[in-house]
Amino acid sequence: MFGLLGEIWQTAQRNKLRTSLTGFAVAWGIFMLIVLLGAGNGLINAQEANNDRYIDNSMMIFGGMTSKPYEGLKEGRSITLDDNDLTVTQTRFQQNIDQAGAIIMESGVSVTYGENYVSSSLRGVYPMFSNINKVKLSAGRFINDMDIRDRRKVLVLPENQARELYPRAPRSLIGKTVKVGEMAFTVVGIEQEDKSRMSSDVTVPFTTLQTIYNLGNRVGRIVFSFHGLESEKENEAFEARYRATINRQHSAAPDDEDAIWIWNRFTQALQMSKGMNIIRIALWIIGLFTLLSGIVGVSNIMLITVRERTHEFGIRKAIGASPFVILRIIITESIIVTGFFGYIGMLLGIGANFYMDATLGSKPIETGLFTTTLFVNPTVGLGTCLGVTFVLIVAGTVAGLIPALKAARIRPIEALRAE
Repeated sequence: MFGLLGEIWQTAQRNKLRTSLTGFAVAWGIFMLIVLLGAGNGLINAQEANNDRYIDNSMMIFGGMTSKPYEGLKEGRSITLDDNDLTVTQTRFQQNIDQAGAIIMESGVSVTYGENYVSSSLRGVYPMFSNINKVKLSAGRFINDMDIRDRRKVLVLPENQARELYPRAPRSLIGKTVKVGEMAFTVVGIEQEDKSRMSSDVTVPFTTLQTIYNLGNRVGRIVFSFHGLESEKENEAFEARYRATINRQHSAAPDDEDAIWIWNRFTQALQMSKGMNIIRIALWIIGLFTLLSGIVGVSNIMLITVRERTHEFGIRKAIGASPFVILRIIITESIIVTGFFGYIGMLLGIGANFYMDATLGSKPIETGLFTTTLFVNPTVGLGTCLGVTFVLIVAGTVAGLIPALKAARIRPIEALRAE
């Protein structure tokens, strides 16, 4: 084995430029493959992190506008969701729905504490809102069932607004009274700041907001979590049943998809997952085609090597070397050249991914409305490295196979005549 490695080393020494160029082609192919996969993973991870603000098995329902005439009523009617719709949601779909609630908004309010104030919007919610939207608190508690039942004037402040109202010790606002417009509210919680959110609203009990602003039975948006709907087909069937039920509540055609709008986060997650898989496959294809150029270069070098060493192979066969020995020499040389330079390219690619993570991965991007991150952990895992190792072995074997077969078929008498 050491003798074979020595021969390969001597061959590389005699053809330094050719070996270096071939190695560069292989290293570049592997480098680009690792960088592409790392960048793709970073983008995918960032997208998944941005979409991780709520649980997947949840839906949000919005009122829309009818697009079909029904029971003598014309199309173009506005549909406003109300308390009856929420009751129907909670009672008729218990087979699948776990928790149901509603969200209602009131914008253009002023929150004051002492001499400081902020302009904000009020968001009336039910306690289950914190579970579905993964609300994290830095202090205090969230809205509870007693707040809803008693219509308490309590609120949860976003962390950034708490700092504006009481810069010295924002968390000490817990238990303090602030003014919302002309009404006094008690601060019961501070919501942890999430820069990826599109808005920063003050959260109050749903029933409190509905009452003090005389909103009647309007509920704004209905939101609920569900179980037992595991496939896209099951979700579509549930949506059709739910839409038909709510549409009938408002004398709209059961199949009118514009009367209410359903944001199904589960099917959105499924579609997102399919899209991410397509991106991963596309990145692998692009990277492998880039690697193919290096493999072709190795194969061409091996063909030239076979031609240059034809006389040598003839002598080997004349003194008893079998075709397998010749085959082993060429394939081993091809695998070693491909593997050695491939691992150099892999290490450089991993280094480039770490650099990408240290720069772009930790650099937040301000959009004006919210802050996001372009890359999250743009690296490749152990499985990918093992996959690349397998690709290297296969590439080295394929690159040397045709030249090796040609060398193994050389007849000794023809090889000895070669110059």
